Amino acid sequence: MRITRIYSNANGDSVFDEMEIPLKDHGEIGRLSDHFMVKVVQFRKVSADYDYDFHCAPQKQFIVLLDGGVQIENSMGETRIFQTGEILLVEDTVGKGHRTKNLEQRERTSLFIHI
Repeated sequence: MRITRIYSNANGDSVFDEMEIPLKDHGEIGRLSDHFMVKVVQFRKVSADYDYDFHCAPQKQFIVLLDGGVQIENSMGETRIFQTGEILLVEDTVGKGHRTKNLEQRERTSLFIHI
């Protein structure tokens, strides 16, 4: 399973990276990853006009986009689009941060999984 990771490099810039989470065949129930220990699961809704200026993640977390997409800009000016169902691993808890903006003018729901 491929997901996007956002982390801070040695210069404090937030950068995008792709990572693979291996899945193992478990027969009829499908393919599963190894377990991830989590601290908290948190749900969030943001308003239709959500446009959050540069910020660092409050903690290392997976973000699952449940409905609606986002545009994320890293501190080096690279912009990527993420759609409903995509998963991000956000680790840029220090440094210059990233900017997040709704793709559509509607309320958006996501799931934060603190790790």
